Amino acid sequence: MCGAIGSFTFMAVSGREIQIELDSFELMFWRSFIGLGLIVAIFSALNKGKAWPAIRPTSPSLHLSRNVVHFAGQNLWFYGITVIPLSQLVALEFTMPIWVAILAPLLLGEVFTRRRIAVALLGFAGILIVAQPGTQPLGSGHVAGILCAVGFAMNVILTKRIMRDDSVLCVLFWMTALQTLFGLTLAQWGGFTWPSPAIWGWLALVALTGLSAHYCLTSALGLAPATVVAPMEFFRLPIIALVGMWLYAEALDPFVFLGATIIFAANWLNLTASTRPAAPSK
Repeated sequence: MCGAIGSFTFMAVSGREIQIELDSFELMFWRSFIGLGLIVAIFSALNKGKAWPAIRPTSPSLHLSRNVVHFAGQNLWFYGITVIPLSQLVALEFTMPIWVAILAPLLLGEVFTRRRIAVALLGFAGILIVAQPGTQPLGSGHVAGILCAVGFAMNVILTKRIMRDDSVLCVLFWMTALQTLFGLTLAQWGGFTWPSPAIWGWLALVALTGLSAHYCLTSALGLAPATVVAPMEFFRLPIIALVGMWLYAEALDPFVFLGATIIFAANWLNLTASTRPAAPSK
């Protein structure tokens, strides 16, 4: 989890530095293209040049849908880090599990319980405290933060369906391959900009941390229960807030921490409900 928190933090800083020159579509192209090269190199070495039957998708349409929502969410996240404080964006991003709880009954056929309704209402209260509508302008960055959490939630739900039949290798390969194509296509919209030598290091860093963050988080969930891992993710908020204050002179807003605490409480309520053992049948 220390590796995941560090990776997400470096990814935010590098993403902000890159967007001094490139837009988010160009950023996503280079991040995915470099990531695809790394995945191909690593797994070619592991497979000794043999064929990769594991990358054949069981449902190409599911992979396409997953990567569309993930690409949209990631672009919104990279946009958000340029227009609102890093701590606000991370606090809004923490609503992702709440959106999963809301959307899973619609997309996976899960039961929409009163606890899920309470989780949603509590999470929405946390969003209002973080965004503070009425006391400060509700800008495009706040909307991007909420929508990126929705996109990430859809990504989690679709990944859950894909993982019933396909391997992690298959998911990673098609993620980087499809998002390379998406980024390159959409980057033509405003005219493709070739990165200057000054940001090549940042591009390499955002690609590496994009892979390492998810690898570390997945490994943590494999080594410890979700009830242990989830609270540790919350430490990303004070760390990113301190980084924002140090590098970008962003103020430490107590309302962001208050709202994030309420959002975390909603996530914890949802998590403890999903991990509670079922009552024995009589």
